[in-house]
Amino acid sequence: MVGLSCHFRPIIFFISPNARTRTKPSISCSAQPTQGNIKVVINGAAKEIGRAAVVAVSKARGMEVAGAVDSYHIGEDIGMVSDMAEPLEIPIMNDLTMVLGSISQSKEAAVVVDFTDPSSVYDNVKQATAFGMRSVVYVPRIKMDTVAALSAFCEKASMGVLVAPTLSIGSILLQQAAISASFHYSNVEIVESKENANDFPSADAIQIANNLSNLGQIYNREDISTDVVARGQVLGDDGVRVHSLVLPGLPASMTVHFSGPGEIYTLKHDITDVKCLMPGLLLAIRKVVRLKNLVYGLEKFL
Repeated sequence: MVGLSCHFRPIIFFISPNARTRTKPSISCSAQPTQGNIKVVINGAAKEIGRAAVVAVSKARGMEVAGAVDSYHIGEDIGMVSDMAEPLEIPIMNDLTMVLGSISQSKEAAVVVDFTDPSSVYDNVKQATAFGMRSVVYVPRIKMDTVAALSAFCEKASMGVLVAPTLSIGSILLQQAAISASFHYSNVEIVESKENANDFPSADAIQIANNLSNLGQIYNREDISTDVVARGQVLGDDGVRVHSLVLPGLPASMTVHFSGPGEIYTLKHDITDVKCLMPGLLLAIRKVVRLKNLVYGLEKFL
């Protein structure tokens, strides 16, 4: 079986204030043989998203769970912790190096999925790279300084890493639609909701606001004051307002309202279960094995 090895440059791109479109990274590919299943190590396996990832990877064609790392449920079978019908005979371990070392001799491609926290991502990726493994990083609130440092490291090591601010394909499609709409409407407000207040404004809301900023558009010119707290938080210098609702029982929801003379255009995306992130995760795993540097954003592959 023959696969493609893709090299993306530039890795991270920005939008200039006067730009109307974004420059996409150039891609160069070369044929490269691939063997067997992709072996996947889940770092943060005992978390809700980690358990869902274990189930999704176990059911996916062309990949298998090869290791589970967490500081909880140590020694327990990750299949049982993930409520699978049968054990996977893979115990949860709290030593990433030991897990990576145990599978590093395999000839199959291997990927480490990182669901940990911003403070440990850099070291985790370095460890994976040392064992010749690529990484998919889904860690909300990761700092761009960390991403830049990882990018430089991966460039030198010629090792692929995918940093995904979101794994939700629906969220990505909403963001892309919002960018397209922003050129045609002069008023925009973002309304998000969750059942707890751990992360507001959310990373998704911040990313949408950042995407809409620096496009040469000033929004809500008739109401740009920041004095009234009830009008929401203004993110950036372009007048994009964000309102965050916290009510127990609410699904995680993101709504972007645009308005122009005589019309309102609304984009809405609801997340009711962490399972919605799994198609994006499986796509990320399949794509990262072909990379030789860092790519920021799953949207590059849609």
